[in-house]
Amino acid sequence: MSKLYIDNDRYGSPPALPLVETVHNAMKDLVRRRLAESGDSWASFVFDSSDTLITPADIAAIEQRILATGYRFAWSSKLSARDRPDIYASTEGGGDDPDFSFEHPQAVTAPVDSEGREQRGIGDNVVRREQNVRGTARYIRNSEGVIDLMKNGVPAKTIAIIDDSGGTLTAPILEHFAGVICAGGTVRSHLGILTREYGIPCLMNARISGIREGDTVELETTAVARTAESYLTGKEMTARVWRVA
Repeated sequence: MSKLYIDNDRYGSPPALPLVETVHNAMKDLVRRRLAESGDSWASFVFDSSDTLITPADIAAIEQRILATGYRFAWSSKLSARDRPDIYASTEGGGDDPDFSFEHPQAVTAPVDSEGREQRGIGDNVVRREQNVRGTARYIRNSEGVIDLMKNGVPAKTIAIIDDSGGTLTAPILEHFAGVICAGGTVRSHLGILTREYGIPCLMNARISGIREGDTVELETTAVARTAESYLTGKEMTARVWRVA
């Protein structure tokens, strides 16, 4: 990855992650080349000819340059990794194993408290509520699982644990969840917006560990809802996730 990485701090901010910088710089170079080749003005290029002069093959070539270095993308949706295993890091362990659990390296844990709750992580609360929500953890990570729940119904008090493709993946059954734990995104992500509109308790950007299918979990939805500003300033505003004994 290092041979593709181009440091670019001309705007006074530190570089993003190497992958982000690589893609941004590759896209900038592509646009510059296509603009020069077109002979168009910038306005004409942006609002007219760029639609045809920049092609899907150009974007695929950027991806292939990245993959040629040996880099493999981290996957969040198991479905994505299953469909294109050649571009993602190993999916060993998958999500079909009944003992599977997200194991985030930054999960904040704590011993069992006086209420019989063992903290197993934190997340960003979408909407503050008067009471915490408690239910049964169920991993929902592929379309087959969603179809099964559409046919047979979502069990009562389901706390869905999904990845950051979940806004689209779980849309047909979202309203039936008692709560959602999402391993990616922010309170302004698609899933955060949907759960807010449906009135479903939700923690985004969850960093959890040791929660398995069928565990009883509790979400600290009484925590202050995280703001968009806090992401920009780096201010921590987290809610806890407990596994209940």
